[in-house]
Amino acid sequence: MTETVFSEPQVFRDIATLQQHLTEVRQEGRKVALVPTMGALHEGHLALVRKALKEAQEVVVTIFVNPKQFGPNEDLASYPRDEETDLKALGKLGKVTVFIPGVEEMYPGDFSTFVDEAQLSKGLCGVSRPQFFRGVLTIVGKLFNIVRPDIAIFGQKDAQQAAVIQKMVRDLHFGVEIITLPTVREEDGLAMSSRNQYLSKAQREEAQALSKSLFEAKEMVEQGVRSTDRVIAEVTHLLAQHRRVRLIYAQVIDTETLEPCREIVPGQSLLALAAWVDQVRLIDNIRL
Repeated sequence: MTETVFSEPQVFRDIATLQQHLTEVRQEGRKVALVPTMGALHEGHLALVRKALKEAQEVVVTIFVNPKQFGPNEDLASYPRDEETDLKALGKLGKVTVFIPGVEEMYPGDFSTFVDEAQLSKGLCGVSRPQFFRGVLTIVGKLFNIVRPDIAIFGQKDAQQAAVIQKMVRDLHFGVEIITLPTVREEDGLAMSSRNQYLSKAQREEAQALSKSLFEAKEMVEQGVRSTDRVIAEVTHLLAQHRRVRLIYAQVIDTETLEPCREIVPGQSLLALAAWVDQVRLIDNIRL
């Protein structure tokens, strides 16, 4: 059996020191990849880091629970944090630079500038979490300016987030290549998420209904169904059989515009859903 080699990640906690390090990296002609996270790393995050290590000579993983993307009654205070475990997991992957700033470092007391997007961010999660994408774009924009990466890597599970970030990059000419990787799932089909840690055994069994309904929808399309209404009706019916699950939305959208589709176009349509499993909010999606 091959023994896992541990490489102590290089950790930076202030912007100035990180930027000095990255200036030296760029002077050496090394390509820089960025993987933004909020920590509580799981295999989905690690898949993004592995991809980054293949694409660039310098990989910067950020760990920052961004308060600007949480609403007043959301789980900012209880969001899982485990820096020691995160660093050990990253160290097993290879040479990684980690940026772990404090809130004051990213948002000084006089901070008052935000990035907003007025089209792709308004539907889906933007309806029930109106502050979310403003907070996401602001922190990702800051990280792009701090790190100045050649590429940045995100996951398909957060499909709307990835699309909104890509739109910001185009609209504001950030000059960053965005790579989106497929959703990584648990053995039971549940999309990997840091919030899965909140689920009890019973809740987790109920949460499996989300991915099962998506797989059923995909199978319907593969069998020739093109009616959005039929697919949504089936998904809604399947989820309604689980008493702990409360559907927030289920929509079939165009993968580029995120506009609702009247008819499903295989390869160009995405089924996205969000649901509460008791008090835990989960999202998932699948390409049809």
